[in-house]
Amino acid sequence: MSLLERLNKDMLTAMKNKERDNLSVIRMVKASMQNEGYKLGRQELSDDEALTVLSRELKQRKDSYQEFKAAGREDLAEKLESEIALIETYMPQQLTEEELEAVVQETITETNASSRADMGKVMSAIMPKVKGKADGGRVNALVLKHLS
Repeated sequence: MSLLERLNKDMLTAMKNKERDNLSVIRMVKASMQNEGYKLGRQELSDDEALTVLSRELKQRKDSYQEFKAAGREDLAEKLESEIALIETYMPQQLTEEELEAVVQETITETNASSRADMGKVMSAIMPKVKGKADGGRVNALVLKHLS
């Protein structure tokens, strides 16, 4: 089942069960996917493109969550926490620290990187491999650690 089909199915379930918050989040995510489709000039997005949109939505919410926490707005932070949890259910399973470490070392070997100057080369090679499965900040930190 594609990501869009799953969103549609869950949207109907949320409507039937009168889960307003879930319905709102699913509609926002679907709208973002639709907008991306319009930008690309297509009606349907591939699962990879849909995953990119989903990752962007998740990142935006996580950033807002940090801002609300810092500002002491617990009410808004709690709402975002539930939105983040819902969106994460559509994301692929995250890589463990050991799995990510192995991918980083493998990519560094593949690209023959030896110093921090090769950081861009390594990151551009590794990100497609871990797309949606690992946060860019975690990947960046591990690559820096190995290139130091």
